[in-house]
Amino acid sequence: MAFPANRMRRLRRTETLRTLVRETRLTPESLVYPLFICPGTGVRKEVRSMPGVFNLSIDEAVKEVRQTRALGVLSVILFGLPEKKDEVATGAWAEDGIVQRAARAIKSEVRDVVVMGDVCLCEYMSHGHCGIVKMNERAEPQSLGAAAAAPPVTAEYEIVNDASLELLARTSVSLARSGVDVIAPSDMMDGRVGAIRAALDGAGFENTPILSYAAKFSSGFYGPFREAADSAPQFGDRRSYQMDPANVREAMREIELDIEEGADMIMVKPAMPYLDVIAEARNRFDLPLAAYQVSGEYAMIEAAARNQWIDRERVMMEALISIRRAGASMILTYYAKEAAKLLA
Repeated sequence: MAFPANRMRRLRRTETLRTLVRETRLTPESLVYPLFICPGTGVRKEVRSMPGVFNLSIDEAVKEVRQTRALGVLSVILFGLPEKKDEVATGAWAEDGIVQRAARAIKSEVRDVVVMGDVCLCEYMSHGHCGIVKMNERAEPQSLGAAAAAPPVTAEYEIVNDASLELLARTSVSLARSGVDVIAPSDMMDGRVGAIRAALDGAGFENTPILSYAAKFSSGFYGPFREAADSAPQFGDRRSYQMDPANVREAMREIELDIEEGADMIMVKPAMPYLDVIAEARNRFDLPLAAYQVSGEYAMIEAAARNQWIDRERVMMEALISIRRAGASMILTYYAKEAAKLLA
């Protein structure tokens, strides 16, 4: 039947009617709040490119988690800024590492919160890459007729996959020992989920789940995060291990392989520029599906709102609901606290 018998606007007439028939719902329980943990006491340092986001000392992070939990946000994910960096990411797997200490403090103070631990090496490596770096020297070819001399040598580098797996596995076990509830590897090394699962099981943590950053794209939207976590690579980029933004079929294969290796949950990162990937993953796989509304997405909303080009709260909530609508079970977002207040 057509108009006038069918009138789609009937169910849009009032807020209560719109709420009654709403297809997609956002709840505080579906949000995960990222926290950047730094050394010191009483530290609450705002990230320049992410207004409203802070580097927090452990005592301040505990306060933040307590507030977040009171708003109904049940989960946080921790990123660490270590006191020192080296070429084997010691701060990532040390028993007294910054995230390990933060996890113990949070779990002792706020027992009914899910603490996730990001497992990557970039914040802890002196060179800022997500794995062990091997430098290679390559002689440049000489042009015909050039005088006989030693050819110029240029340095090339490789992120060594298999050797990096040991450090990722060691980090995961260390985090589990400190009380982290969910291990979340974000490095994009091949085979990392299997290596981490084997290490966790071998250390008696067979009940600790893995949330794999299964489809993590090499994105320009990560810039502000690298300031917040002090994790920008000192040379080159991450395109040899993070995914090409053009590839969705490859993303499905990455997810499938991680599931085969033992991932309990999967993630797509970033979120809004990759809603099609989220939707495709939801259609194909039955596991809980996370999406990360990354720093660049947050920063763009904040910048536009500060210029009064958009309604900040409205756009914030619209962006989150779009990620949920695409199929995400949970959303990692810097807006978790503010969204929870509005949802209340």
